[in-house]
Amino acid sequence: CFADRQNTLKTATLLLLRQLPCLRGCSRLLSRSQELGPRQRRLCSTLAQRLGLPVQAAQDNMPDHFDLLVIGGGSGGLACSKRAAQHGKKVAVCDFVKPTPIGTTWKLGGTCVNVGCIPKKLMHTAALLGEGMKDAVSYGWEMPAEPTHKWETMVENVQQHIFSLNFGYRSDLMENSVKYLNAYATFLDPHTVRTVDKKGKEVDVTADTIVIATGGRPNYPDIPGAREHCITSDDIFSQRTPPGKTLVVGASYVALECAGFIKGVGFDTTVMMRSIPLRGFDQQMAKQVQTYMMEHGIPFIEGAVPTAVELLDSGKKKVTWSLKDGSSASDEFDTVLLAIGRKVCTSDIGLDKAGVSLSPNGKVPVASERTNVPHIYAIGDIIDGDSLSPPSNTTELTPVAIQAGRLLADRLYAGATLEMDYTGVPTTVYTPLEYACIGLAEEDAIKTYGEERVEVFHSYFKPLEWTLPHRGDNACYCKLICDLQENLRVIGLHVCGPSAGEMAQGFAVAMKCGATKAHFDQTVGIHPTVVEEFTILSTTKRSGASAEKKGC
Repeated sequence: CFADRQNTLKTATLLLLRQLPCLRGCSRLLSRSQELGPRQRRLCSTLAQRLGLPVQAAQDNMPDHFDLLVIGGGSGGLACSKRAAQHGKKVAVCDFVKPTPIGTTWKLGGTCVNVGCIPKKLMHTAALLGEGMKDAVSYGWEMPAEPTHKWETMVENVQQHIFSLNFGYRSDLMENSVKYLNAYATFLDPHTVRTVDKKGKEVDVTADTIVIATGGRPNYPDIPGAREHCITSDDIFSQRTPPGKTLVVGASYVALECAGFIKGVGFDTTVMMRSIPLRGFDQQMAKQVQTYMMEHGIPFIEGAVPTAVELLDSGKKKVTWSLKDGSSASDEFDTVLLAIGRKVCTSDIGLDKAGVSLSPNGKVPVASERTNVPHIYAIGDIIDGDSLSPPSNTTELTPVAIQAGRLLADRLYAGATLEMDYTGVPTTVYTPLEYACIGLAEEDAIKTYGEERVEVFHSYFKPLEWTLPHRGDNACYCKLICDLQENLRVIGLHVCGPSAGEMAQGFAVAMKCGATKAHFDQTVGIHPTVVEEFTILSTTKRSGASAEKKGC
């Protein structure tokens, strides 16, 4: 009789449990218990044990559940995950790097650390040191012979430094109790993600909130031989053999930076450019960079598009290209590096199953980093800058992703209200002649405010350090773009010159505070420095007077 009553109670309980909205009609309590809170889960588990239900079997099939799941282990994703964990939340990070066509892969940290900012700046420094050794002769240093560069040593040391950073990121996650899943994540539904590691093991993960920070990868042109015989910026920084004679296809900042350091360490380098250099940047400054590179031995094939890449028996790559006039040409190279833009990683992660909307360019439109799905957010490269108010082209910058990720975690879990400001973001292009900018390009300022409202103060200059080697007369240039209707408030700052990034960072703070031309004029410059040029600008473009510099 007791057994009958127990069975009746068990049946009645199961029927009742099946009606709970949180179980969505599931007949097995614990198989969907991730939808309940921790306390509810413990109560359900205890009840199931007392009723004789198969608790362990159900738990084995139960996905891990987190307060926050971050998909992408780059700078932004890591920053967001650690900040959320510091607010006491249970956090996991999924990160997995698909190999490039030639097999290159890397560890935790994303593009910036592994195949972007960090190795790029180090190899740019190698090129600058080579230039410095040539200048040293003018300063009295007697060089025993023409200095030579060993590519293999540079790559080895750069990779060792990157490995140390990878280790540091793993340690940071452990110290902050963030679970690291080295697996490729794909949405199954708005709250569930399936992860697959390199061995094919599948693990399902659920989360209350999900942040997508998957970044982007280089584009490949749809031409014969592109994937088989070319490399990209994903490959060059770990390439153990010297690149030799190199063709860089593209004129983006990635293209010109790579061309610059490859030439700077001693290899013949050519740039193939379809239209304009540094699209999205101030075009006067872009032309200044291009001219400097051409004057320093980097030829540009303008108006050209590659049509085929063929591997020859010699090991060289024969590249054929077409020109605007309809003609074609070809040449042979040891290395062909493609830098024709990047594609965001949003097409193969199941966003359709999560209900996340995409723009036609594959990026994610957001408001305050929130997608159209209330509990799913996006940061970094994948954000559609055109969806922001005002629109921004700075979403792909590493420091922007880091700041956006931290601020998002603070809003979600610490009651903060401060949002990411995507305007007035400083950035630097590490070409042989460095270029840094803050705010609007001149053409964008004119488009936004009208030509009559925009005043441009500018000057060419020559760094004192360049005088003894007799190089770079008026090669450097700076300008302030000001709004006449707002007391000459500075709305754009641009400079081409050595250590441009170091110059621009402080001015970015001033511009955040609403700096005007008068503030620059009232500031005493440090002499003799390059950056003091901004405190003595007096020539306007409107005046038509020459901006070339004579004397110090």
